[in-house]
Amino acid sequence: MSEKRQQVSRRQFLNYTLTGVGGFMAAGMLAPMVRFAIDPALQASTAGEFKAVEEVDNITEEPTRIDWEIEQVDAWYESTVTKTAWVYKDENGDIVALSPICKHLGCMVTWAGSDEYPDQFYCPCHDGRYYKDGENVPNTPPAEGLDFYEYKIEDGTLLLGPTKPRGEA
Repeated sequence: MSEKRQQVSRRQFLNYTLTGVGGFMAAGMLAPMVRFAIDPALQASTAGEFKAVEEVDNITEEPTRIDWEIEQVDAWYESTVTKTAWVYKDENGDIVALSPICKHLGCMVTWAGSDEYPDQFYCPCHDGRYYKDGENVPNTPPAEGLDFYEYKIEDGTLLLGPTKPRGEA
């Protein structure tokens, strides 16, 4: 029996070695990039969570400012954020929860914040005004109405969730 051994040339050995090392290094560089691209999709989202903020019996027809806190996670940084809403019952007894963020420059609006307009939301930044239902007053700086908060009622308690633009509410 004749066994013929095939020898690996120096050139082939270097070619195999450099290809293997280069592939290993490329995989080491690509793995974090793939993880970075895919990881946010795999993380659990808390964006749709609702938080108990007020007893429904305490809500009146006069807009009332309600503040509550949520836990916010931004990458590795965890913080407590205070959220605010203007909440009231309309003439039908339905609850309306409005965002206090002006759609013009992002300032905070207040109910009856101006002596001249006691029954409107008022933004002091550029005299922006909104009617009680959150619609913007024509010929004032905001181009659109205030956003709505999604809400649920459970066991007589109002729970507020994320905001929705006026067109989607």
